[in-house]
Amino acid sequence: MTANTFTALIVEETQPKKFSCRVGTRSIEDLPAGDLLVKVHYSSLNFKDALAATGQFGIIKSYPQTPGIDAAGEVVESSDSSFKPGDKVIVTSYDLGMDTSGAFGQYIRVPASWALPLPEGLSLRESMILGTAGLTAGMMIRKMVDNGVRPEDGDVLVTGATGGVGSVAVAILAKLGYRVTASTGKASEKDFLLGIGAGAVIGREEVLTGADQPLMAERWAGVVDVVGGDMLSAAVKATRYDGTVTCCGLVGSLELSLNVLPFILRGVSLLGIDSVQCPMGPRRLVWEKLAGEWKPDNLEMLAVDCPLQQLEEKIRAILVGGIRGRVVVKLQDT
Repeated sequence: MTANTFTALIVEETQPKKFSCRVGTRSIEDLPAGDLLVKVHYSSLNFKDALAATGQFGIIKSYPQTPGIDAAGEVVESSDSSFKPGDKVIVTSYDLGMDTSGAFGQYIRVPASWALPLPEGLSLRESMILGTAGLTAGMMIRKMVDNGVRPEDGDVLVTGATGGVGSVAVAILAKLGYRVTASTGKASEKDFLLGIGAGAVIGREEVLTGADQPLMAERWAGVVDVVGGDMLSAAVKATRYDGTVTCCGLVGSLELSLNVLPFILRGVSLLGIDSVQCPMGPRRLVWEKLAGEWKPDNLEMLAVDCPLQQLEEKIRAILVGGIRGRVVVKLQDT
């Protein structure tokens, strides 16, 4: 690397609707305008990153581009008085890794309004074990807690529990004293889920049994759903009186088949979560909790480290459900 270039994962459109990605060299001069130049030490792999890296769903509009929606690193240059060189920061979501060059490169340039000072209690690497997945899980749990769901109220269901958001949610809820039922389509991951704090592990079919009925037997005090579609519908129908369901995912389906009975007969609340454009105030609050009282004791159990040069293999794996927990991407050699 020279003084003005850096290593990055580069996605290119080689033919119309045909995409390839490779590790190559980019120039700092080619980064977009912004208040902060950040040297990225760690990133993490999210499903959205894999979609971007393979050209799916139009996440990236112009090429070549570098994906990566999560960054943890050190400010190198700042034109904003809120930050100075040497400050450690977290940058997640907004337009990072979409049409703003992302964190699968050793440097990013972003608006100061996107950056959050690294909270005391987290290292840069730990912040990327959490990343957008941890922020999203934390936002879902915060809404559920704020809506009155307490540990003594009963079981909390987490769907898609081996994935990034789901696994972090299981670990946080266990830390807070909730009894978690983790739902997964991967029976082989039962020991992993029990190890990060689940009280019980069930298959998807158990969640869906009886879902053809207008209402199901009351089972869940709260739900953290990252799947959507039929799983979310079944979870709502099986939620107890005055329970709360939070949702953030759509891998199951964009559509939701429901009637009004869970809402008007049981008073169930269905709360949606967005961690992309969420204002900085709520972000900061959740990150402070993740660095403090909500920080899982078993955080390392969630993490697999991956150098940038091996990231393409992990991208292929996450697209077919072959990743559990979180993949932390190391961007610097030291």
